[in-house]
This record gives sequence, structure tokens and C-alpha cells, in this order.
Amino acid sequence: MLSNIPITEARHELTSLPEKLAQQGGTLAITRRGKPVLAVMTWQHYEAILETLEIYGDANLIANLRQGIAEVKSAQGIDWELAKQELDL
Repeated sequence: MLSNIPITEARHELTSLPEKLAQQGGTLAITRRGKPVLAVMTWQHYEAILETLEIYGDANLIANLRQGIAEVKSAQGIDWELAKQELDL
């Protein structure tokens, strides 16, 4: 959920922003003269974005992800119990 807050208000509420973002989740857009100039988010949200970008930057991971999605859509996946047996888990 993206909320907007003027930069002057953000300056006064800076120390309470972590708790507010943890409660409502998402990202906060800090605006100047009504236009977004900064984005503030929880550290977890930031790390999730970095992980996603890392995955998208790895051609092998994307190929495996696409193959997995295609297998699920076509019901060609391997049963979890069988996969665990094959992997000796």
C-alpha cells in the first residue's frame, strides 16, 4: 500500500515512521509540492525487492522459474513425496 506524506510532515514524524510502516506495510511516498521525491519502506520490503531483482538478473533462475510455472500449469510436476524420496530427504 503506497501512501503519500508531505516532506515537512515526514520530517516531524521520522522517528515514528518505522512503526507506522510495520503496521500498514508497503511503502510511503514522501512528496514535495505534491510530487513524489522519496520512497520509504520497511527493511524487509527493501530486501524482498533486492532478492527479486537478483532473481530477475539471473538467466538460469528465470529459466527454472518459467519451467516450474509451466509444469504446474500443465500438471506435469512431480509429487512432493516422490521428490523427497528421490532426494533422500
